[in-house]
Amino acid sequence: MEHFELIVIGSGPSGRRAAIQAAKFGCRVLVIERGRRVGGVSVHTGTIPSKTLRETALNLSGWRERGFYGRAYRVKRDLSATDLRARLEMTLGHEVEVLEHQFARNQVQTLRGAARFMSPHEIEVTGEGGEVTSFSADRFLLAVGTVPHRPAHVPFDGQSIFDSDEILELPALPRYMTVIGAGVIGVEYATIFSALDVHVTLVEPRTSMFDFLDRELVEDFTYQLRDRGMVLRFGAEVERVERLGPGNCEVHLKGGRRIRSGMVLFAAGRVGATAALNLPACGLEADKRGRLAVDPDTFQTSVPHIYAAGDVIGFPSLASTSMEQGRIAVCHALGKPAHRPPESFPYGIYAVPEISTTGLTEEEVRDRGIAYECGVARFRETSRGHIMGLESGMLKMIFDLETRRLLGCHIVGEGATELIHIGQAVINLGGTLEYFVENTFNYPTLAEAYKIAALDAWNRMPALPSAPPRIELAAPPGELPAPAAKRAQG
Repeated sequence: MEHFELIVIGSGPSGRRAAIQAAKFGCRVLVIERGRRVGGVSVHTGTIPSKTLRETALNLSGWRERGFYGRAYRVKRDLSATDLRARLEMTLGHEVEVLEHQFARNQVQTLRGAARFMSPHEIEVTGEGGEVTSFSADRFLLAVGTVPHRPAHVPFDGQSIFDSDEILELPALPRYMTVIGAGVIGVEYATIFSALDVHVTLVEPRTSMFDFLDRELVEDFTYQLRDRGMVLRFGAEVERVERLGPGNCEVHLKGGRRIRSGMVLFAAGRVGATAALNLPACGLEADKRGRLAVDPDTFQTSVPHIYAAGDVIGFPSLASTSMEQGRIAVCHALGKPAHRPPESFPYGIYAVPEISTTGLTEEEVRDRGIAYECGVARFRETSRGHIMGLESGMLKMIFDLETRRLLGCHIVGEGATELIHIGQAVINLGGTLEYFVENTFNYPTLAEAYKIAALDAWNRMPALPSAPPRIELAAPPGELPAPAAKRAQG
């Protein structure tokens, strides 16, 4: 039986980062991946494919230019599913090559197969051809990720009724589409297809979406979706889904409403991919959704030599946070110095438009009893926003009235997932309102929205003894709002 210092089960973001970090410490590492190639869900069916699909849809549909050229503007008139997959295949091939090169360069061994525990320190791996190999290790990291939840009342067929992993293989673009589940994955795909001029109905049993986000941000986002024609059915529970024939499906809701469309995407939740691991053999037990409980600082499970990271441990289930979880877990497992995961991290939702957030929401600030003030900027207030033809998009910042520190930053609109890192840095470094008021931002950029939002809050906050005169933000009637740099000078 071959022995390793660390065996990583799963090669997604947390698995790959953990394996490479351990190899850099001089450990002998084996990565086991059950998929066809390394990369996990993130590379093959999740993060990278969905974001590639989004970019392809926005480019070929001419979405970003419609503010100038009208809603009928298209880069390619007759878009097909083949057009969407072309860039996807190139992107995924590149991602896999980079990852395989990283493993080879750091002398990380990889093996394709399905792993299961035989004892706390031993596993067996069943290969594609049925061959079984046994291995032992001092430590394990479980980075197996998740799989779509597939309830019995939904007749998935991969032709008209899809889960969130199968949707990338759709044979043709439908005219009408129903998406069940207004979580991150469901909303991302619903808005991507809406940008392709597919008529989308989004069904969600809760009364709203994204309960963890700032409510003002969600309200703005919801308005944008409805304004462009998406149908949002909140408080609607699905009884069953019926396939009436090729390209003809019907979703039955409690209360009698029926929704007919050409395609159904069921994206109401995912479960940890732990069922095949034989966890009882190593002393672990998953919850009812297949997830593993870990120490939030070390990512150690109840079995001391076994760690878990990534989507299999639950929220926030982001590729970015999963990478750090894997690295921190390995550092703890090997007795190496490791920082504590930061409290504020950027959460990105790659819908159309993008949403990104970091820090506290306004609701959380109120619940903590903190005296606060908010500043809001609209992207159309920036010169860059006008140049880009943006009619929507907003940035909101929340400041502590006593310390003037930035508590939360929330963005919806073009480039939100890039812009959020400015707010993230200021929050984690303990920065205040004065940083945004006193510093210069490139002009013209969407980042100017930070200064506009800061000035918006500053005009309503008690002035510091040495503060400069207040700056008037209102533009004269009939004029476009002046850029932030000119306001500061005025």
